[in-house]
Amino acid sequence: MNKLISFALAQRLFLSLLALVVLGFGIKAYKELPIDAFPDISPTQVKIILKSSGMTPSEIESRIIVPLEMQMVGIPHETMLRSISKYGLCDITIDFEDGTDIYWARQQVNERLSDIRDDLPANLEGGLAPISTPLSEILMFTIESNTLSLEEKRTILDWVITPKIRAISGVAEVSPLGGKVKTYEVVPDMNKMRSMKVTLSQIFKALEKNNQNDGAGRVSQGVESILVRSVGRLKNLHDIRTLPVGKRGEKIITIGDVAGVRYGYITRSGFVSKNGEGEAVQGLVLGLKGANTALVLDKVKTELNKLDLMLPEDTKIDIFYDRSDLVNLATDTVKNALYEAVILIMVILLLMLGNLASALSVALILPFALLMSFIAMQYFGLTANLMSLGGLAIAIGILVDSAVVVVEHITAELGNPKHTKQNKLHIIYAATTEMAPSIITGVLIIIIVFMPLLTLEGLEGKLFRPVALSIIFALFSSLVLALTLIPVLSSFILSKRPDRESALIQYVTKKYRPVLLLALNHIKGTVMAVLVLFAGSLFLASKTGKTFMPTMDEGSIIIGIEMLPSISLKESLALNLKLQKKLLEKVPEIKEIIARTGSDELGLDPMSLNDTDTFLVLKDKETWREPSKEFVMNEIRNVLDAFVGIEYSFTQPIEMRVSEMLTGVRGDLAIDIFGTDNNTLEEIAVKIKEILEVIEGSRDVYKKANEGVEYFELKFNQKAMAYHGISQLEINHFLKVMVTGMQVGIIQEDMRRIDLIVKGDESLQNSLDKIEKLYYPLENGNAVPLSNFVKFVSNEGPVQIEHEHGYRKTIVQTNVEGRDLVSFVEEAKKRIEKEVKLPAGYYLAFGGEFENQQRAADRLAIIIPLALFLVFILLFVSFGSLRQAAMVLINVPLALIGGFIGLYVSGEYMSVPASVGFIALLGIAVLNGVVLVNYFNYLMLNGRTLKDAVVEGSIKRLRPVLMTATIAAFGLLPLLFATGPGSEIQRPLAIVVINGLISSTLLTLIILPILYLKFSKKSDEK
Repeated sequence: MNKLISFALAQRLFLSLLALVVLGFGIKAYKELPIDAFPDISPTQVKIILKSSGMTPSEIESRIIVPLEMQMVGIPHETMLRSISKYGLCDITIDFEDGTDIYWARQQVNERLSDIRDDLPANLEGGLAPISTPLSEILMFTIESNTLSLEEKRTILDWVITPKIRAISGVAEVSPLGGKVKTYEVVPDMNKMRSMKVTLSQIFKALEKNNQNDGAGRVSQGVESILVRSVGRLKNLHDIRTLPVGKRGEKIITIGDVAGVRYGYITRSGFVSKNGEGEAVQGLVLGLKGANTALVLDKVKTELNKLDLMLPEDTKIDIFYDRSDLVNLATDTVKNALYEAVILIMVILLLMLGNLASALSVALILPFALLMSFIAMQYFGLTANLMSLGGLAIAIGILVDSAVVVVEHITAELGNPKHTKQNKLHIIYAATTEMAPSIITGVLIIIIVFMPLLTLEGLEGKLFRPVALSIIFALFSSLVLALTLIPVLSSFILSKRPDRESALIQYVTKKYRPVLLLALNHIKGTVMAVLVLFAGSLFLASKTGKTFMPTMDEGSIIIGIEMLPSISLKESLALNLKLQKKLLEKVPEIKEIIARTGSDELGLDPMSLNDTDTFLVLKDKETWREPSKEFVMNEIRNVLDAFVGIEYSFTQPIEMRVSEMLTGVRGDLAIDIFGTDNNTLEEIAVKIKEILEVIEGSRDVYKKANEGVEYFELKFNQKAMAYHGISQLEINHFLKVMVTGMQVGIIQEDMRRIDLIVKGDESLQNSLDKIEKLYYPLENGNAVPLSNFVKFVSNEGPVQIEHEHGYRKTIVQTNVEGRDLVSFVEEAKKRIEKEVKLPAGYYLAFGGEFENQQRAADRLAIIIPLALFLVFILLFVSFGSLRQAAMVLINVPLALIGGFIGLYVSGEYMSVPASVGFIALLGIAVLNGVVLVNYFNYLMLNGRTLKDAVVEGSIKRLRPVLMTATIAAFGLLPLLFATGPGSEIQRPLAIVVINGLISSTLLTLIILPILYLKFSKKSDEK
């Protein structure tokens, strides 16, 4: 280490140039770092989405889900297997261990899906969903026009906007929602078909076999080679109408003779509504996993601006959700805290060091250490986000510690009369080498303290790993700089002059000396007072609630609304529009409402027609009646409570997707009920919901209504069918054509490919009576009433069936407000255990945020003691004394006193960020102890008596100890008062560290001298 310091001072010009090069690379890394609101918190996850129209949830479960789950079990590194069976659709989610390559995982799932595909129903559509994460939904927009129809808006979205946006690097998918997807429809007229003896199969055959272009080959004619091709593709409605379908006598029967031919749309599974005015067409841009969100959004918005100019007159693209707003607000919160912290640190340095030159020498470590951290972040693939930048904000007060110790000692030595004749560089070299061991020990202690954060699992691990890494990068950078660049800069900036303590330090020293002497003369009383204080703080800690993570305000609200399971599309739309009008009328803080009901054509988000995600765009906070989001949500609750027959819950865009991806549900607490029978599961869920609703703190208790869907089932008359030679498959095919429609080909409109569909009249979709009165066309041209072959039976069934690891389950979820999560769950467990008797084979699991909190608490209970043990080992190696190592560790409970009191008084809960605050606090508190004990030992070696060494050492080291603590505390002060998105996560951390530093510093300056005096004296006597 001495050689490194010697080389730096001997090659000052080279080192200065090297510093400028690092500065340049640091600025480059800062500009090129990918920027996002959060780190990537998604697990390695593969989703399979399969559609099989007409199948009930029970059939989907038995015929698709169960075989698929059996096939997917046992994939290497698989951690979770969840599935949902809904009408005509199934969604299977497979999670893998962190670090598993996503493409390898998809390959494994795809291979197993291919192996079993032949055993699944033949009409299955779909496969693996696109690679996306909870942070993938980066931009949402609607197409606005007073003149275009829903079909025209959707056509523009599908064929003009989507191809352009999808071509942008970093975009995974553009999901179209709402509107009507244009089709060419052939609507069979059953009466005309019966009179002309035309069958349904003839119509299908005519359309399938007369709709293609082909090439016959080349023909040589003279010197030319001519291509021969047949042009038979259908181009328009006229071509379809005039297509021959059969012959009756001498008359050619065309499609137009036996069917209506028109433009139509695909049978819809959902819709988008806006502002209570009617339906809308929405585009949802999904970002690719690992892409630079800020860069991708810039490209997408640039392309949308270009497309806006190409759209028809009176048509524009209206962006209502832009992730870059949240990204900028969240990162600006931390950036502003960093800038403010730098200014505060400069002021403190000036006040405590007493001269500008020394303050400047110390402060110069900040830009270099931060920029070196950005280089390391870029190299290790970290993004600049709320958490990684938050780590730097936490570290900024600690970064200057090493430089403070070096510069403070250099200043003192340069002003020492003993060294007046010595060379300035030699004095600086000697001063730096003297401080190097304690600096290295101190920085290593803080790095060791933060290392356990790298072992956190799950969501908390993904959130706080970047925090730990950015802190470690910054601290290591500060250590290198303190031993190389700082001595060099000091040689340029500092001069040989008497070291005068600042007026502030002189004043504090004057007040501190008598307090110290009083404490040393009354050791028992002082120790007893501190023990009482510690016991009091432990009592307050026991009264402090526990939760996982404070909720970050994303600036938007999503209301999950559930209506009656049997509601029709038309009624669902009417109810949503009515609800939106009432919200806009009663809650003036709402600017816009965009609601999505049901699922899109792909089924990427498998919701039913009774499920709506209502996205609220809020006005600027300055215009609100009260600047509180909770006030707005209560106003919304008042409106929604007036609507009968709906359930609702509140969430936010990212929060919703994170919850769904990690646990499959939304909410602070999700109680999973596992068992075998759907009806029994429902009964248990209803009881648990009633219990939760009466527990104090429960908010938006929600259980999905999973019964009441009416199915019109067919009971086949096998004898009648056999008599006419008809199979069940043919009847099913006929009904599917009549009700939903079946694709028979494609009509090419320039670059657009439009589905050609055979579909029954629209009235059949709105009347069960008309379906019962249908005639079935036989192959001989005759028609028989459908009621001869089937009997229609009304039946009820579940809305959906959920599985986890192959077990059926249902979920009751709730948010918790006004109390901590852990005490709420403990009360809920007791009440449920007392009031709900579970049948054999049924059990409960408590998940959601509570599951995350329990996992984090269990891990921290192991790793924090381990970190303290490693610190103890390092202290022992440094001091060569178990007694002195134990003395320094006494600072830990002294630091806890302020942290516990701060949390209790502020009303914050013990959460993961607060735990990280305690970890940071332990490192700084131990560092102060190292500074004091090292100097006590130094004075003892120079012949001071024990009491003189303790008194003189405490007073001489008062300035660096106060500076270390004050700078660290003031570095976090901006985070304490920050108000932007993300400040909710950083605030508990800042409260713990600042309050803990106050207690730790004040008590360390009293208790550590007492302990050194007491235990060193005993050692001497022995």
